[in-house]
Amino acid sequence: MATIKDVAALAGVSYTTVSHVINKTRPVSDEARTEVESAIRRLNYLPSAIARSLRHQTTLTVGLLISNNTNPFFSELAHGIEEGCYRNGYSVFLCNSNDEPARQEAQLRVLLEKRIDGLIVGSAGAPQTLAKRLRASPVPLVVIDRALPGLEADLVQIDHEEGGYLATKYLIDLGHKTIGCIAGPSNTTASTERLAGYRRALAEATLPCRQRWVMESDFSSEGGYQAAARLLQRPGLTAVFASNDLMGIGLLRCAAEKGLRVPQDLSVVGFDGIELGRYVHPALTTIAQSIGQLGELAANTLIQCIGRRGKGPFRQLVLPPEIIVRESSAPPNSSRK
Repeated sequence: MATIKDVAALAGVSYTTVSHVINKTRPVSDEARTEVESAIRRLNYLPSAIARSLRHQTTLTVGLLISNNTNPFFSELAHGIEEGCYRNGYSVFLCNSNDEPARQEAQLRVLLEKRIDGLIVGSAGAPQTLAKRLRASPVPLVVIDRALPGLEADLVQIDHEEGGYLATKYLIDLGHKTIGCIAGPSNTTASTERLAGYRRALAEATLPCRQRWVMESDFSSEGGYQAAARLLQRPGLTAVFASNDLMGIGLLRCAAEKGLRVPQDLSVVGFDGIELGRYVHPALTTIAQSIGQLGELAANTLIQCIGRRGKGPFRQLVLPPEIIVRESSAPPNSSRK
């Protein structure tokens, strides 16, 4: 592999001149610059990122820690973050905690060892432990999608509580009076806030909110399927709000196996607006957030945070949710009222 001294020898200049050309640290004559650039191309020379980072005290890299990269929401989110970082000249190190708090801790340590300039975190649970660890983080950071109580940092997320409210109110406005909920893990703020929105809508409409109509599970298709298997044993339900789209897709599968027609016998509303929801049958009504926009906003927020060296005031950027009506929801079947 060619070195900076090889480039200097071929260009007929000193290696400090090559360094000035590469790093734009001092004016260099047009003739010398042309010779250096030609030598770099001929030798296929790659400057040392490590040396450059030591010199400039920056690596132009950011870390992204997400809870589960098999969830399409986080895949689409990572894509938006990468796009935002790329446009600002940053590369992204991606680590997946696989919804395991211990692995989350290990991956966080790995990212910080990479000398990243900043960090974006989507929590996988154990919020108190993670918040304590991040309070000691030496780099600027942005929390995305799920707030971490006890941590002061820039936050980018959708309004989860309002989204749960909109989903449930939409079903109420269709005429449903017995509405179940498949909730996410109680140790995440996203889940508890969406559940709070569901309960608020029912209370506002003076409709019953029975604990047996709420099933907690993890944010996965299998989790939604298993929760639905228990929930659909409850008689009288005509609609269900699933706390994310993957859960909603699992619910659709379970309903089909039980001979329930969606939406004739059971209306279903999800949350997130992942692309996959458009292509299941029936297409899933959902509370949408522009996932790519959310990711790009997080990337831009982090880069601004890096510019101010992580110092406050910290910002909370909350995107408003909207409902996308598709095929999985309809007024209740009059024969089942």
